[in-house]
Amino acid sequence: MTRPHAVLLAGLVALAALYLAWFGGQRDVAAILVFAVPPTLCALGTWFRLPRAPFWSAVLALLWFSHGIMVAWSRPGERAYALGAVALSLVVVLAASLPGLRARFGGRGR
Repeated sequence: MTRPHAVLLAGLVALAALYLAWFGGQRDVAAILVFAVPPTLCALGTWFRLPRAPFWSAVLALLWFSHGIMVAWSRPGERAYALGAVALSLVVVLAASLPGLRARFGGRGR
């Protein structure tokens, strides 16, 4: 497993765990299905090297980022969870994008 894939996998698993900790105590099944299941599925796709898993992980991470920013701004009691989700979503976007960025801007001789 390459380093970006390992970082992506770790970020997705950490994000799923964060959402389980955040919404699991409230026993909000709908929130768990909406927030914890998608990063888990993306992590499984990354683990099994499905070619589209990094792309969909990054797309969904943009939504998780936006949600985290909105919650951090509007609900001070949940700010720590929200900022954690923001940080982990940035890790996911960067880890998913790194192979493409390296291919595009990597050390090619000119």
